[in-house]
Amino acid sequence: MDAFQNNLKFIFRALRNRNYRLFFGGQSISLIGTWMQQIAMSWLIYRLTNSPLLLGTVGFFSQIPTFLLTPFAGVCADRYPRHRIILIAQTLSMLQAAVLALLVLTNHIQVWHIFGLSLVLGIVNAFDIPARHSFTVEMIENKADLSNAIALNSTMFNLARLIGPSVAGVLISLVGEGTCFLLNAISYLAVIVSLCAMRLARRPIKPPEKRVWQELKDGFAYAYNLKPIRIILIILGASSLLGVPYQILMPVFAKEIFHGGPEILGYLMSMAGFGALLGALYLASRPSVVGLIRICAAMSLLFGSAILIFSQSRILTLSMAMIFVSGFAIMVQMAASNTVLQTIVDEDKRGRIMSLFAMAFMGMAPFGSLLAGALAHKIGAPHTVALCGLLCLAASGFFFQQLPSIRKIIRPIYLHKGIIPNL
Repeated sequence: MDAFQNNLKFIFRALRNRNYRLFFGGQSISLIGTWMQQIAMSWLIYRLTNSPLLLGTVGFFSQIPTFLLTPFAGVCADRYPRHRIILIAQTLSMLQAAVLALLVLTNHIQVWHIFGLSLVLGIVNAFDIPARHSFTVEMIENKADLSNAIALNSTMFNLARLIGPSVAGVLISLVGEGTCFLLNAISYLAVIVSLCAMRLARRPIKPPEKRVWQELKDGFAYAYNLKPIRIILIILGASSLLGVPYQILMPVFAKEIFHGGPEILGYLMSMAGFGALLGALYLASRPSVVGLIRICAAMSLLFGSAILIFSQSRILTLSMAMIFVSGFAIMVQMAASNTVLQTIVDEDKRGRIMSLFAMAFMGMAPFGSLLAGALAHKIGAPHTVALCGLLCLAASGFFFQQLPSIRKIIRPIYLHKGIIPNL
């Protein structure tokens, strides 16, 4: 029993930091509402239009601002207080959810409302994501807990991903999508209160010495010239463009392949969340960042294999198992990549590199969503997902080829920062 308690303390060691503990609690509640809204939104669109193409188009509108605006948001995260940026973004997200709930509950919702509100939320998220990722280091007093905090961020994200879709599936069947949107709006209060309760040391921010465009250019040049960052971002971009959009087509699989309703959709999405949750806990249990780059490559291979098998499955239990594996693989790949980037990046460029991380992982998703929706309209959802799986496998092969040179570059950085001993 004592050994079990010690293991739990080790896995959740970042919660020793008061500010991070507040953030973890508030964000955990808010993210459940976010996932409820995401499931309700996809089901609402498919119910109103019965169109896979429009599913992909709405995904494009909600995610394209991440690709276009996140690099500028990264400069803002390096220039201005990240805490304030996050607080403003969370408040605006709450208002977006409240407007959406009002339109649905009063039966005034139209497709163009969904497109417009999805675009608004995408713009807000473009500024929230790099600030939130960069803010993690400010909440951690003991920097040895940073990698654990990043893994716990993924844990709470995927715990919400496990709970939110299941709850949304039941609520949609009982009371409709509007209640999901309303509960999401209320859930934002938890994270807003937690942010206001934090006691933070003032982060020294130098007055801008360069124009925004020059700082943006410097961030891109830094990422390109440091090979580990460049390769990690390329592979994440490929996974996002080719692999993650299969989730956009999940309502099609739930309805057309498995002949179910929102409950089946919720089950499928929850399996992805369950797999990702276990993946995040696995990373949280690791004592060191050493070996994470090899794990990134292995998970990219596993992810491509899982969605390829899923595309060909007509057995619900097998499909759920493959969704579980894909959720585990993509989350370990994403969180491990985030950890490697955060441990090798220079502090004055952290916001910009985290913005490029968001641009690669989330910013490429809108193009993948649009492509997946258009291909599914022409050749069907199963063939579309199969093609994406094959291309993900090709990207993982490229990653494995680059591993030896990447590890040679990372080792001196880890030695210089004291992450590994100089034997």
